[in-house]
Amino acid sequence: MIDNYNDFKKFLDSIDQTNKPTLLLHTCCAPCSTHTIKVLLPYFNITVFYSNDNIAPEKEYNKRLIEEERFCKEFNIPVIHDTYNNKDYLDAIKGHENDGEKSQRCYLCYEERLRKTAIKCKELNFNYFTTSLSISPYKVTRWINEIGYNLAKEFNINYLYSNFKKEEGYKDSIKLSQEYGMYRQDYCGCQFSLLERKERVKE
Repeated sequence: MIDNYNDFKKFLDSIDQTNKPTLLLHTCCAPCSTHTIKVLLPYFNITVFYSNDNIAPEKEYNKRLIEEERFCKEFNIPVIHDTYNNKDYLDAIKGHENDGEKSQRCYLCYEERLRKTAIKCKELNFNYFTTSLSISPYKVTRWINEIGYNLAKEFNINYLYSNFKKEEGYKDSIKLSQEYGMYRQDYCGCQFSLLERKERVKE
């Protein structure tokens, strides 16, 4: 089990690039997927899985999906998108709505989205699954990988270690999103993070 970025890079270097494994990459938005895809594309046949029930309102969900599809088209990367169901997210985080950023609310949010990714990975027989979530400095990488490995064990599939904020990944994602003229949202996605952002602005 890979548990650090150096071993992750060594693993990438060990992959036979003439026979790339398949990877189902969960993405939260196009800007976060830019650097992530840049790192992974030389080593994997990537399919993006856009599954983000946390995003609200639905108009915002669709706006981010369209931007993801536009970016992936540049690299001929297929995009699968889930049926939007904000209720699944609300059920998953019930009782933790007001916990704030980097709280149990976020842990449960990661778990809800990664579980759907793991199910899709199993269903479509991908070699690996992972997520772009870890590129954000507002996300807890340790939790993301803990959840990923637990789901891999539960579904008997392979999870790829994720820590894409390394090597200035977040800064690179900002640069790349500017280069591609991307819409870049100013809140995580859920209605609670949007409200918290508005409250910070008032202060």
